[in-house]
Amino acid sequence: MLTSQWINISLIVVLVFVIGVIVFFKLTEKREPRRNPHDLDKKFTIPTMIEFVKKALNDMTTSDLDHLGLSEEEFNRQIRQRLQLKKALKGSIYGDRNDKNYVKNTIFDLLYKNYGLNDDNINQVIQFSNSKQLTSQDKFEIILHKYKKKYGMDALSTMIDNHNLAELKEIIDDHESESYIITVAEMDDVFKKEQKSLSFEDKLNIVVQRIYQEFKGFSVIDDIRDMRIDGVSGGVSGIPINQIDPDDDMMICSNQAKMNTIPLSHDSVWIYYKGKTIHLSFLSFQTEGEFKRVCQNIYRYNNPGQLSDQNGFIVNDMKDGSRVVVVRPKFSESWAFFVRKFDTGSAHLEELISVKDTNRLLVITLLIYMIKGCRIVSLTGAQGTGKTTLLMALVRYIHASYTIRVQEMTFELRLRKIYHNRNILSFRETDTINGQAGLDLQKKTDGVVNLLGEIATDVVAAWMIQMAQVASLFTLFTHHAKTTNNLIESIRNSLLKTGVFTNEKIAEQQVVSVLNFDVHMKKDLDGKRYIERITEIVPLDQDTDYPTDFRNVSDPQDKIDSFMNTTAEYFRRQTDRKLYEARNIIEYRDGGYVAVNRISSRNQEEMLEFMSPRDKEEYIEFTERNWGMI
Repeated sequence: MLTSQWINISLIVVLVFVIGVIVFFKLTEKREPRRNPHDLDKKFTIPTMIEFVKKALNDMTTSDLDHLGLSEEEFNRQIRQRLQLKKALKGSIYGDRNDKNYVKNTIFDLLYKNYGLNDDNINQVIQFSNSKQLTSQDKFEIILHKYKKKYGMDALSTMIDNHNLAELKEIIDDHESESYIITVAEMDDVFKKEQKSLSFEDKLNIVVQRIYQEFKGFSVIDDIRDMRIDGVSGGVSGIPINQIDPDDDMMICSNQAKMNTIPLSHDSVWIYYKGKTIHLSFLSFQTEGEFKRVCQNIYRYNNPGQLSDQNGFIVNDMKDGSRVVVVRPKFSESWAFFVRKFDTGSAHLEELISVKDTNRLLVITLLIYMIKGCRIVSLTGAQGTGKTTLLMALVRYIHASYTIRVQEMTFELRLRKIYHNRNILSFRETDTINGQAGLDLQKKTDGVVNLLGEIATDVVAAWMIQMAQVASLFTLFTHHAKTTNNLIESIRNSLLKTGVFTNEKIAEQQVVSVLNFDVHMKKDLDGKRYIERITEIVPLDQDTDYPTDFRNVSDPQDKIDSFMNTTAEYFRRQTDRKLYEARNIIEYRDGGYVAVNRISSRNQEEMLEFMSPRDKEEYIEFTERNWGMI
């Protein structure tokens, strides 16, 4: 019995020892930690692929070529490719599509040849094979890629037109207000209608664009900015981050839990299309950091300076001629940018004046003769009514022998891109050269016709009067005035503010003596642009001498009465005497153009002086046909 117990105890001790040894070795065993099954998927995510692309491009532009043992020819070829890649990486963020495409092609090759992407694992990057997993951004970029292959830079506008997306909808403000907006539901509907199988190359191109726009480009607006639209902006709706207090934060969390997301300022993407400001509510920059990155990069072409607390806004142009404005706190309540594009391809009067407008040739022909007659013309109207594009179109009818000089805040007109065989040179202000110095220089550059991109400040208004009086044969400019009277008063007040004149009447008289015509542009709620009126500014004849009858009156009382009449006339001339008449020549009525008043004899005589014999005959016939005999 004792022996049996002893054996059992011995076996238990041995077993415990063996188990202890096994546990010891198990605990001290060196082995690879268990891998998370999702770690393999991380390779095929946008952030990981961006890091790969960054490293690969860095190696391509900085690696040492000497140790590779290349031939001289191959070495020089590699150097040229490296320089071209460096140039493209730099130029792509300035809005240069050629540089952008070069960088994207390089990324395409890196992913295709070096990353191991195939038709199966590429679906892990973006869920191409499962439409339910696609985000609104994914769907939009897939459809835009499809349209780009067929329509190029008209892809976005074609997609909007094909699906009637640019229509007024009652969605915002609890469905009580009409606005132009494209929603998540509409984007889902477009995707269902347009959805087709994608080739591996298509998928890879979409992935490349996503990587590029988050790495070097302008995030969700990168391809949108390239489209043939009027403009794109961001940061102009939603709640600014710095305006969220704890109560708001709790409210936002509560709404998001109910799937009723409250947009923030970085969820704001808007486009300007055919005169309509459209909210792309299905797109977002996702984070404030990403939105700030875009704002800090989009204005950098030609190093215009640093956007900072002290310098809260920057106006600049991009390499393709787009105007970009960026603002930031403290100057504005949130970060925001505005890119305005000017379509040089549509700078033709026949395209700007709608074929649906009756008697459209009336307004087109008169505009042409105003330019051939060397009239000083203002193009007025609100923002987005087409003033700049009309100005581009009118340049076509300036006599080709006339040299043209342009003064702008930023290079917006880009006239040499349209009229590359003409003598045209544009100037703008810099940090060291002000506009007046530029204007003075223009007088020494053989300029005949002067153009002002926009009169937006008092100083520029004074330049216009100076240009029209002494520096050019005639002048064209744009202004935001609502009426002809507003235009004259605005320029008059600018002359007074800048100290060019101190007497209001004399300042107004100078403006009236300079301006000939005001072409006023308008845009209705549907975005239709048209010329509301063409107005002639007719100076009224003024008596220069005051009545002096009191000198010849002997009776004291009669002398006083006569002198008081002279005094009253003086004050009348200094106060309410009209110096001009604003006379509408053509008006837009009921969907068409109507001839109203004939042009004054003085203006007609001066216009005929500058026309060729053939133009004179045609102009007289045109005038008699529409306004009667001269």
